Amino acid sequence: MPLSRRETPRPGYAAASPGLDVAAVRTVVVVPTYRRPAMLRETLDSLSGQVGHAGFAILVVENDVGGQAGLTVARQVLEAGLLAGIAEVEPAPGNVSAINAGFSTALAAFPNAQFFLMIDDDETATPSWLASMVAAAEMSGADIVGGPVIPRFRTEPAAAISRHPVFHPAFGQTGPVERIYGSGNCLIRRAVFERLGEPAFDSRFNLLGGGDTDFFQRAHSAGFRSFWNQEALVIETVPEDRTSRNWVIKRGMRIGAINRALDMKGVAGAAGRAKVIAKDMAILAISPLRAIRSFVTSGHLLIAIHPIVIAFGRVSSAFGSEPHQYGQDKPS
Repeated sequence: MPLSRRETPRPGYAAASPGLDVAAVRTVVVVPTYRRPAMLRETLDSLSGQVGHAGFAILVVENDVGGQAGLTVARQVLEAGLLAGIAEVEPAPGNVSAINAGFSTALAAFPNAQFFLMIDDDETATPSWLASMVAAAEMSGADIVGGPVIPRFRTEPAAAISRHPVFHPAFGQTGPVERIYGSGNCLIRRAVFERLGEPAFDSRFNLLGGGDTDFFQRAHSAGFRSFWNQEALVIETVPEDRTSRNWVIKRGMRIGAINRALDMKGVAGAAGRAKVIAKDMAILAISPLRAIRSFVTSGHLLIAIHPIVIAFGRVSSAFGSEPHQYGQDKPS
């Protein structure tokens, strides 16, 4: 019978590697997982193959309280000593719930750790990923480091899909950036969590997505510095059902809804709401011009209409229609 958070071999953990010395851990990699046991195994295998960095641990967060297939994989890896670390079950559904549980437990369980990274359960890390991310943080002095997530398509899609911006990083070269946007390949110093407080990610983004973008935006507003490490590659497996035109358009709509939700956060009164509505209308008005410019450079209509799709996502969100990416009926 799978162990829950309340039925664990040691307080708070559903599984742990033997002889784990939490005081010796300086770096923790958090891995949220939901109904992707085979992919999770690939993720953990890539972490066990890391070179050039010692003294790290993993923290796997199983978010499928009913099935717990991911916990089974994590327990096998940990108890075999292939990786040092712990696993827990987060019963509250949703992407943000799992991520918050992971970071919160990591901060408490590893008191001497200073660097906290995250990788998703549909991603694999290149062998020097961890060493490169930590080195970039130490070299730059940045509080947050981001790196590229490169798609690996299970079936080769049309060029308009493979080149579409929803599948590619926001930045293309190493150096300081104003802020990063995604948590699928990131490093965060302990000081950031201590300043911003817990929970790290805002639960209002639990199903929509964008909790990571909101977190990094708040970190930027608090004065924390961000850095982009182009060399620290993470590879994301993209299943065939995410290479359809319909999926790409829905993803663009969700980006628009997330952007509006970020703008609405903290808005008070009619004047504040009117300002966001004015921004909605301005973005919608200029989106055809952006689309024309994009078509000239890309030559693909699906890529070209991306700004229009984002704009419509904002407007639809204003009328209460939001696409939810993270439901509990599908992998998160």
